[in-house]
Amino acid sequence: MSDAFQNARTAFNAWRADFPTDPYAADLHLDLVNARYLSEERLAGVREMGSAFGRTVAEDLGPLVESYQRHDPELVKYDGLGNRTEEIRFDPAYHEAGALVWASGLMRDAGTPGLSFEQATTFYLASLEGEMGHMCAATCTTGTTRVLRRSASQSIQEEYLPALTEVDAAAALRGSQFLTEVQGGSDVGSVASPAVDHGDGTWRVSGEKWFCSIADGDVFLVLARPEGALPGTKGLGCFLIPRLVDGQPNGFSIRRLKDKLGTMSMASAEIDFDDAIAHQVGDIDEGFKIMVTAMLNTSRWMNALGDVGIMRRAYLEASAFARHREAFGRRIADFPLVRRQIAQIKAEWLAALHSTWHLTSLDEAVDLGTASAADGSFHRYLVNANKLACSLAATQTVREAIEILGGNGAIETFSVLPRLLRDAVVYEQWEGTHNTLTAQVLRDLGRLDLTGTVIDRTATLLKGIADPELGATAARALESFEDLAFAARRSIDDAEHGAMHFRSILERLTRAHQVALLLDAAEGGGPLRRELAAAAASITGRFLDREYRSEDDPNFTQMVEDLLGPDLD
Repeated sequence: MSDAFQNARTAFNAWRADFPTDPYAADLHLDLVNARYLSEERLAGVREMGSAFGRTVAEDLGPLVESYQRHDPELVKYDGLGNRTEEIRFDPAYHEAGALVWASGLMRDAGTPGLSFEQATTFYLASLEGEMGHMCAATCTTGTTRVLRRSASQSIQEEYLPALTEVDAAAALRGSQFLTEVQGGSDVGSVASPAVDHGDGTWRVSGEKWFCSIADGDVFLVLARPEGALPGTKGLGCFLIPRLVDGQPNGFSIRRLKDKLGTMSMASAEIDFDDAIAHQVGDIDEGFKIMVTAMLNTSRWMNALGDVGIMRRAYLEASAFARHREAFGRRIADFPLVRRQIAQIKAEWLAALHSTWHLTSLDEAVDLGTASAADGSFHRYLVNANKLACSLAATQTVREAIEILGGNGAIETFSVLPRLLRDAVVYEQWEGTHNTLTAQVLRDLGRLDLTGTVIDRTATLLKGIADPELGATAARALESFEDLAFAARRSIDDAEHGAMHFRSILERLTRAHQVALLLDAAEGGGPLRRELAAAAASITGRFLDREYRSEDDPNFTQMVEDLLGPDLD
């Protein structure tokens, strides 16, 4: 073998070995956002937990996920004796990986209000491997736990919460929620599955659920319509359906598993219910509200966490590859276009990290019941707006990272990036498409009069930037934001205009908030100041300042270098 061939393979091996053995310790920006929100004592605990679990991700979880990704789950409706089981079978490595995720304490923390940052850190680190067939289950189990501890009867809580928050995966229950029906999709008000009061404290639920992720879950939260209930979302009740009763499938059959673009190691199915025994959760006419506030809002927060973890991994893959790969006689990290592209990936990751950790602070306050009215309103806005921005950015950043790897980036056995791209695309669709989220935000802004709160939060941050070096970016972002605020108000007042144009307005409103958070963090000083300031300038130039052109900016090259810091050295 020639020296050239051997040198190239040596570089590939060095790139693969460059993945940090302690992803938490290597992620100074993750530690920074935790430090901004947590007490010193709590931060110390998160650091210890994050380093321990991060090492597990790097050493154990990643190899397991890679081994089972090409072995899709299998539906086995009957056992060898002809008994109906509705079983879903997985590669053994799938269960090993799930045991590691559960042992992290992610589900245990879901059982106690006030631990959102612990959950966020664990979820983010696990998501360096993408959805991997378990993060949807972790999300749904967290949502199920929150629904039950906020709304279920004491007896239901005592029966199910201990197992839902168990760290031993073999003893734990996994939750899921089945809302979608074939006629509805995002139109939850069209749910038609009937629920009949059985008169003994239980109900019977029938009907077809069209998109059931975590089809192997142990308990299902569903929306169904009691007899004589109102049409639309006001007539829906929330019910908990155990998978098994007396060891047998509880009035359900799995029609087929979904063959998805991404998240393929997680089982999604079409499920028919026929007089399934169900337990009422909360007031019978509050089902939709319960599911949105405790389940969907939780899922949208955790979807964004997954997106940010995927973006971090995309940056790690692209930047390390650029450091080791040579072409045309030099490292590709030394080509200006490559440096610019990797800097943009980093800017997107940092923007999403800061907005999602700010959302985490709001999520924790809401879950604790300590959020002010204004905080609650802003949470209602940001949980949707942030999911929109992060899911769009995740898909784009992974595509950019794949390009850095060239043709190798499209090879499944060479890099994690093809799988991350597929998972990111599925994340875009989960818990509300972009248009659905946009419509909800627009409706909330008008119906609940949230516009003032939303605008004031971002404007106050931008106006409060006193540092002269950061002030120019803040001023540019604020000028654009004020125009966006005017356009947002017009969208509320003019329904036809809003229906057509508010999505682009919302995307930029969210970007402005990300810029404000980045600048606020940069103003705090520290060794990451220049990277944060450059990220804010990058996001402002790309998404907010309509007059900005990089070719006319004499400081553009310096901004790229500030963003990259020492990462490509």
